[in-house]
Amino acid sequence: MSSVKTRCRILIAGGGTGGHLFPAIAVAEKIKEMKPETEILFVGTKSKIEGKVVPELGYKFKSIWIKGFSRKFNLENILFPVKLFVSLIQSIIINMKFMPRVAIGTGGYVSGPAIWGSSVLGAKIILLEQNSYPGITTRLLERYANEVHISFKDSEKYLRRKDRLHLTGNPVRKNLGTEEKEKALKQFGLSTRKKTLLVIGGSLGAASINKAMAVNVRRLAENGIQILWQTGKNYFTEYENLNSPDVKMFEFIDDMNAAYSACNLLVARAGATTIAEILALGIPSILVPSPNVAENHQYHNAKSLEEKNAAILITDEKLDNELYEKVFEIINSENKLNELKHNAASLAKPDAAEIIALRAIKYMEAS
Repeated sequence: MSSVKTRCRILIAGGGTGGHLFPAIAVAEKIKEMKPETEILFVGTKSKIEGKVVPELGYKFKSIWIKGFSRKFNLENILFPVKLFVSLIQSIIINMKFMPRVAIGTGGYVSGPAIWGSSVLGAKIILLEQNSYPGITTRLLERYANEVHISFKDSEKYLRRKDRLHLTGNPVRKNLGTEEKEKALKQFGLSTRKKTLLVIGGSLGAASINKAMAVNVRRLAENGIQILWQTGKNYFTEYENLNSPDVKMFEFIDDMNAAYSACNLLVARAGATTIAEILALGIPSILVPSPNVAENHQYHNAKSLEEKNAAILITDEKLDNELYEKVFEIINSENKLNELKHNAASLAKPDAAEIIALRAIKYMEAS
């Protein structure tokens, strides 16, 4: 193997959820675009999303045994110290075999052991933090990092090494974009003369959002609002009877570019990837943070946008009572829609993937 090829190696670790994985993929795509000879190795777990998606995209993939520590007591928590120890050994072995010059951690418990192993062997470390309140993995790894790229300015107060922080934004997929609105509406069989509400709760679905929509969907439709509703696969059969000419229901929407293009207003959870896409496309939104995530990070994400008048926040417990009024008020006010759109777009960091890729390449070439 040539010395040039040996030098061009980057390890990327992050996963467990799409919110940690897809920013990693966005950076990997940009690195390969800029420096095609780079060898990229992803480290993750077989049982989570990265175990399926990464190999399908053609990247090398190695798995480790780690699993997150549950906030509720269960038998698997007893095994956590064993799994952590084994995953640290596995990570050292993976790093010794691959010898990356740079390692990029995008969060989630899986990135902890892998990035620690890279740091032990002298790789330059770049961390990505997608959430307003940094996750425990980022806070633990911060001491080893050469750079930490954050998506929210609010994150600065929770991290110690201010000199290594960069407000870069959350990388989004390179094929994210919008298309002509009328074409998108026709694709879903929707009218071009009505306002459109897009409702998404993730691939599995969000119970509280679906429940609130079920209560309010008829009244919304009767008042001239048409709805594009992704229920998630766990809830589709429960609500599919609400399908109508003005309510188009899907278990999962494959063409999110078309869905974003069709909508006037979005109701969604406040995951980091969703927020990055909202900002990149300037989409007016009502964010309903999931209460079932580590360290309540979705609430902090949504609160950061609400404080900048870039989104509306409704908590789970208020959703049933407030959803209809908020949707009806906002979607029928062009001034409010334009205000949310403008403020969201002003927070966007569309070059995040390119900036991080350039930094990784610079470290790689200098080492």
